[in-house]
This record gives sequence, structure tokens and C-alpha cells, in this order.
Amino acid sequence: MDTQFLEIYLSPVETHCSNVDYFIPDENNETRGLSDDAMNRLHMARSTVALFMVGFFSLFIAFWTGVVGCWKRSPGNITATAILMLVTCLLSAGAMALWHGVEFYEKEKVVGEEYYQQWPNVLKDNSSVWYDWSYILAWLSVGVSFGSSVIFFSAAVCLSKEKRREQQNNVQYIMPVYPQKQQYAYAGYPPPQAYPGPYYHGSQYGPYNY
Repeated sequence: MDTQFLEIYLSPVETHCSNVDYFIPDENNETRGLSDDAMNRLHMARSTVALFMVGFFSLFIAFWTGVVGCWKRSPGNITATAILMLVTCLLSAGAMALWHGVEFYEKEKVVGEEYYQQWPNVLKDNSSVWYDWSYILAWLSVGVSFGSSVIFFSAAVCLSKEKRREQQNNVQYIMPVYPQKQQYAYAGYPPPQAYPGPYYHGSQYGPYNY
């Protein structure tokens, strides 16, 4: 059996990698001869990359809304940040789920000569698979995003309660102002000093008659 060998190179983080061809764009119509399982695997691989990109964009927006919310102590901005972090968590979790779907197709389905099902038996018997730091970091980011969302939601609730408490305290210092029923005019003389009521008829404290 002819086996297609992959080109392996050393990445900047000192790991051996190979490029995956997603056929975008498919100028030579190379996907025409792929089986249904191979096309499903290809679509899931493309969706994995797309979900991660949208998740990064959501995280970028959440960063700025979080900065503005903390600067202004705004419950609305903090709530928006919590929602964006939850969206980031869901997008990242979906991307990782699709990645596992791609892994399942590569191991259990016939999707190409370079994948497990069409390897020689000698190669299968002498191969081992393990998950490295990037896999652990990806799932850890999902958990951290969810935790950040919960913390931001809690912060929004605390800020709302704090603002409501401040408004209730400020209401106690608001004094009602009633309009005067009669205005006095004095030619050349300043008006008398006004003192808060209540006033009683005949009282020595006022009002005064001139």
C-alpha cells in the first residue's frame, strides 16, 4: 500500500507540526472525489477554526466593555461583559466538541490515506497518541471563560445593589420646596429674611407685618 507522508516541521514553540489542508478556496476542485465521511470531517474541521475565530472576536469586545464597565462602575457594561464571556465560553466549547468529532472521524472512519484507518498494521501497532499542552490549555480556557462570566454577573448584581442603596440614602436628604402663596415687594429696601415654617398666627417668630 502506498502511504502518503506528511511534511513535519518544528514550530516556534518547539513542537513538531504538520499543516492541514482545508481546501479554502478549492480552486482545483480537489474535494470532488472525497467520500461523505471525508467531507463531514472537512466541514467539522473548518467549523472548528471558524468558531475559535468568532470566540476570539467576542473575547476582544468583552475586554473593552469590561474596562469601560470597571472605569465607570456601570452595571450595564459589566452585564454585557458577562454575556460576552459566556458567548466566548460556548463558542470555545463548541469548537472543542467539533475538534473531537474530527478526531473521531480520523480514527474510526475512512477519510484519507494519511489517517489511521488506512495505516499499515505495523504503523498502527507502533503508534501512540497523547494530548499535549495546547489541548489542556484549550479546555482550560473554556472553564476560565465560564468562571469569568459568573464573576462578572456577580459583580453586576453587587454594583446594582450598591447604586440602589446610594439612591435610597440620597432620598433622605432631599427636602421638598413649596411655592410661596404671596410675594412682597419693597421699594428701596431688601426683603426680610425668610425662615422655614411652620408659622403660627401671632407668633413672635413671624411672619412679620410691615
